[in-house]
Amino acid sequence: MLTIDVQVHAYERNHPDRPWAAVLQGPPEVTGDDMVAAMDAVGVDGALLVSPFSMYRYDASYAIEVHAAHPGRFGLIKPVDPADPGVADAIAEWASIDGTVGVRIMLNRDGVSTDAADPGLNRVLAAAGQHFLPVNLMCTGRLAQAGLLAARNPDTMVVIDHLGLQQPFEPPAPAEPFVDLPKLLALAAHDNIVVKISGACTLSHQPFPYNDLWDPLARVFDAFGFDRCMWGTDWTRAVALLTYAQGVEAFRVTDRLSDSDRTALMGATLRRVYKWSPSNAA
Repeated sequence: MLTIDVQVHAYERNHPDRPWAAVLQGPPEVTGDDMVAAMDAVGVDGALLVSPFSMYRYDASYAIEVHAAHPGRFGLIKPVDPADPGVADAIAEWASIDGTVGVRIMLNRDGVSTDAADPGLNRVLAAAGQHFLPVNLMCTGRLAQAGLLAARNPDTMVVIDHLGLQQPFEPPAPAEPFVDLPKLLALAAHDNIVVKISGACTLSHQPFPYNDLWDPLARVFDAFGFDRCMWGTDWTRAVALLTYAQGVEAFRVTDRLSDSDRTALMGATLRRVYKWSPSNAA
């Protein structure tokens, strides 16, 4: 089974030539080499490398370097700024770079409009759609807005990051981690919305293999279908709660997924949505 992680991060140590804007939960650095080693250790064939907004804001230069150093292992996603009047040109330029598969809006960030009619947000979705790039939405607390944006841009694929739920950076998991799940399920009515089942293990109140996750996740699978759900670890944000191997193996060892469901969830749906596969994949 081809296994592709829908979201990982890589970054250098903070240094003057590429300074961090802020700190992301995790080790002092997780280089591209480190990420590939972690993937190889557990048989993950490829991953979507999301340039970490916390550290690098809209600069994806390190992700591009990692992609060049490890050809065929990573598809690239970068955050874009909906407040930038030239964002459509920035997306066009990004689309021309080898390995790019999508863009991201940090929708829940302070200062980003809460209006689904906001010209900047819709400019991003329209431009991304023109270049066949899915728009990944970090939209915790703004799931209804995500649905309205998808409705306004029906020809653009919209990807909900991390189930659209608040996920912890360190233990413990929230007391009611799935309290907003009905808001996510309501988005299944939009055919152009896909869900990242990423970082889900950080929501568990139980140790590996996190058996308390499967009833709420089954509701997501039932609503969206496995052709609109994609597994991922959100490594390294999850590092204080579990190992990379645990984030992978929890979805391999469970008896709540059939072989065909697991194949779709852990790679096949991603290949279709992002039109990308690791270059060594059959």
